[in-house]
Amino acid sequence: MTSDLLTDLRAVAREHADGLRSTALELDRDPSRAVTLLDRGLPWRQLIGLPAAYNPDPLRVRGRPVYLDSCAQQVVVLEELARADAGAVLALPGPSMSGFVVTELADGDQLDRYWRTVATGATWTFFGMTEPAHGSDPGSMGTTLRPTGEADGLLLTGVKRFVGNGARARIGVVFARRHAGPLGVVAVLVDTDRPGFTAVPLPTLGLRGLQLSELRMTEVPIAGADLLGRHRSATRQGMWAATRTFNRYRPVVSGLALGVAQAGYDLVVAARHRFRSDERHLLADWARRLTGTRALVLAAAHAADRDPGDGTLASAAKIRATRLAEEITTSAVRLLGPGARWEHPLLDKLVRDARAFEFMEGTGNIQRLNLAQGYLQGRLGDARVA
Repeated sequence: MTSDLLTDLRAVAREHADGLRSTALELDRDPSRAVTLLDRGLPWRQLIGLPAAYNPDPLRVRGRPVYLDSCAQQVVVLEELARADAGAVLALPGPSMSGFVVTELADGDQLDRYWRTVATGATWTFFGMTEPAHGSDPGSMGTTLRPTGEADGLLLTGVKRFVGNGARARIGVVFARRHAGPLGVVAVLVDTDRPGFTAVPLPTLGLRGLQLSELRMTEVPIAGADLLGRHRSATRQGMWAATRTFNRYRPVVSGLALGVAQAGYDLVVAARHRFRSDERHLLADWARRLTGTRALVLAAAHAADRDPGDGTLASAAKIRATRLAEEITTSAVRLLGPGARWEHPLLDKLVRDARAFEFMEGTGNIQRLNLAQGYLQGRLGDARVA
C-alpha cells in the first residue's frame, strides 16, 4: 500500500474513532460490556483483519478493498483508534496475536477451521504463552502435552496468565511443551468449550477492556489435528512462529502506545488555553517526538512485513513509543494542575493505560537486548534510533 493510501486509511480510521471515545470510561468501569459496545456503530468487522475469503464486506479506501492484512495497515488504523481508547481496540473481537501464529503454521483444514470460527459473529481469540512462574521463557515452560496412549490422543495441562480476552474467547492458541529440548515447544489450536478448560478474568488497573485472564487447563483433550505446524520441520514450529508473531505484533503495540501518547497531548491542548514559555517549548518537543515516533513505528511495521524474522526495528519502536506514552500522560497531570486526574477522568485512564504497554510483548530491557543484538549484527541499516 502506497503512502498516499496509508494517509487516506488513517483518515478513514479517524472517522471511526469517535465511536470508541464515547464509550471509553464505560468500558473501563466494566470490561464485560465489550459485547454490548459492538452495537454502537463501529464497523468492527472491517477493522479486525479478516482475510478476503472470509470478509465479504471489507473496509474500502478510494473504492479499493483493504483487509488490514499487513502490519503497516494495522498500525495506521489501530493508532487512530487507540487515540480514542486503546482498551476498546484491544477488546474488539478478532484474530489478534493468535491469527499470526495460525497464518504461519496452520495447514489448509486448520486455517479454514480457525477463520470460519473467527468470522462467525463476535468471536474473540487468545494467545496463551505467559505462565505465572516463568513468564514467556520457553525453556521453563510448565504447560505440557502428554500422550493418552490412544492413537493421536494428547492431554493439555498447565496454566497461562495475563492472556488478553481469554475469559471471553472462543478459540485460541496455546504453547506447550511436548518433550524436552529447545524444539520441544509446540503450538496447539484449542476451542475453549473443551472439558478441562477454564478461564477467569484478572483485576487490572490499565487497559481494563482487554480483560486479561488466567487460563487453567486440566487434561484438555487434544487431537493430532489441533497441532499447528505438524506438517513442518521441528525448527519451523512452536517458538519459531512465536518469535515471528512477537516481531509482527510489537509494531502494533507501539502504535497503540503512540495513540495513547497522542491522546494525552490532545487532552492538554484542549483543556488549557494559556501556557508559559517553558510549557510551550515542552508541547513543541512533544509534537516533534510524536511525529518522529510515528515514522519509526511505521518503519518497524514495514520491516516486519518484509521479514518477520527480524524484530530489531520493532523493538526500537516499542521502546520509543512506550516511553513517550508514559512521559506525556504523566506530565499532562502536572500541566493540568492539582486534581487533574479527578477533574479529567479520561486523563486518569490514559495514565493507567500507558503503563500497561511496558509489559506487553516484552519489557523494555528485553527490547534493548534485541536492539543491541540487531545493531551488532548490522540489521539496523541506515535507520537512526536514539
